[in-house]
Amino acid sequence: MLPPSAETLVRELTRLPGIGRRSAQRLAVHLLRSPEAEALGLAQAIQQARSAIHPCAECFGFAEGGLCPICRDTRRDASVLCVVEAPQDVDPIERSGAFRGRYHVLGGALSPLDGVDPEDLTIDQLVARVRAGGISEVIVATNPTMTGEATAAYIAGLLRSAVRVTRLASGLPVGGDLEFADEVTLGRAVEGRRLID
Repeated sequence: MLPPSAETLVRELTRLPGIGRRSAQRLAVHLLRSPEAEALGLAQAIQQARSAIHPCAECFGFAEGGLCPICRDTRRDASVLCVVEAPQDVDPIERSGAFRGRYHVLGGALSPLDGVDPEDLTIDQLVARVRAGGISEVIVATNPTMTGEATAAYIAGLLRSAVRVTRLASGLPVGGDLEFADEVTLGRAVEGRRLID
């Protein structure tokens, strides 16, 4: 049994995504046993990030100042826009090294059952960016979930008459075995097949 203040810390840590009670207890004990400067450094880093980081004025990703580093980078291809659900979705695409365009962060995915409608996302701003001109392709990189697919279809319906709208390919992962793939993944792999060069 932990003292009340430690229980409060555990309860707050369990609010973080992917942190259950056991992980929260381990983290709390670690923070309580760490040197005070280290534990307080974490608290200060959180406080500083919360006050300094805000949505980018152009793409709605994370920024310190007016624009994020990607939107400020004049070497990026401004004619290609990759639409993602959340700011953290930008990082894996960037790590791939395969995309050199710009981004648009929706702030979630459409989910009427959860009360997330188009006006709750940055879809209007996306449409305005496309209508402003200079964009030749919009790559929809929402998650391959029910809500992500619904969001992709909605965006495609809004933009397809104005710009080329594409979707990230989906299918079998490198190193995956056919026997362990589900039917939807296999179906998409067959639909998205391409010629072998």
